Amino acid sequence: MQLNLVMTIINRSREKFFRSITKELAIPFSFTMMGNGTATRSQLDFYGLEAVEKEVVSFIADADLTARLFAVAKERMFLDVPGRGIMMSIPLKSVGGGATLAFFTNNETLEDTAPDFNNITHELVIAICNHGFTDEVMDVAREAGAGGGTILHAKGTGAEYAQKFFGVTLAEEKEILLIASPVRDRNTIMQAITAQCGTKTKAGAIAFSLPLTQIMGVRQG
Repeated sequence: MQLNLVMTIINRSREKFFRSITKELAIPFSFTMMGNGTATRSQLDFYGLEAVEKEVVSFIADADLTARLFAVAKERMFLDVPGRGIMMSIPLKSVGGGATLAFFTNNETLEDTAPDFNNITHELVIAICNHGFTDEVMDVAREAGAGGGTILHAKGTGAEYAQKFFGVTLAEEKEILLIASPVRDRNTIMQAITAQCGTKTKAGAIAFSLPLTQIMGVRQG
């Protein structure tokens, strides 16, 4: 069966309109994370702007609902135009139990299909670093070919194990950087983050990536 985690990153001011679309499409479950864009402080000061507040709205959808979401978001929110937001889908391997599956699929039987990983053009690079170092990590990622990103704030656990494994002390306050990257640039970006902002540095960053079967809103380079 094909289920996706669909993530939509939009300016916080557009959240109500997007919620009206998800309600219309009868999406049963969603969750929202608050974040910020990755414009540098110097860029914001130069243009006299404040940091852009973002919302990352995520939900589970089957292949048909995913396609309809992308179509409606393109038609009504123009998310296919770079700068208006990003929508992307991450394929799920499995869900926990029949009741959960029925909830996510509205009790309908799904076709037994698998995502086509051969035609993936983008991946979601996720970098987790110590609080206060996302500008540094994003600068390194940009030099390696990344466009923009979205910052989420979080708390980490397992600091004692990390200290034993890596030989460094990692802060509990974390920031998560989401970067939608063309497949061709993914390894270069992650290698640059690891080399310049990795666990042996004050940033303490780790990076990994997830495949994206669909994406819109990113600038094509």
